[in-house]
Amino acid sequence: MPGLLRGMARTAVIAGTATSVSNRVSKRQGERWAAQEEQAAVQAQAAPAQMAPPPAPAAGGESSMIDQLKELGALKEQGILTEEEFAAQKAKLLGS
Repeated sequence: MPGLLRGMARTAVIAGTATSVSNRVSKRQGERWAAQEEQAAVQAQAAPAQMAPPPAPAAGGESSMIDQLKELGALKEQGILTEEEFAAQKAKLLGS
C-alpha cells in the first residue's frame, strides 16, 4: 500500500510539473505571436505612406489606363493596397 501511494504521489508531481511547464511555454508563445502581429500591423500602417503613388495616366492612351487598372488590381491582390485605397486610386484613374 505505501508503494501505491508513493507511485500516485510521484505521478501527481510529474503531471503538475508538466502542466506548469506547458502553461509557461504556451504563454511565451502567445506573447511572441502577439508581438509579431503588432509588428505586422505597424508595418502595414507604415507601408502605404512609404509607397509611391501610381503613375499618372498617359495623355489619351486608353490601353495605359487599362494597364494601370491591372497594376492596381495586382497591388490589391498582393495586400499592398487596402480595399479603400484601391477604390480611391481607381476612381482617380477613371476621373470619377
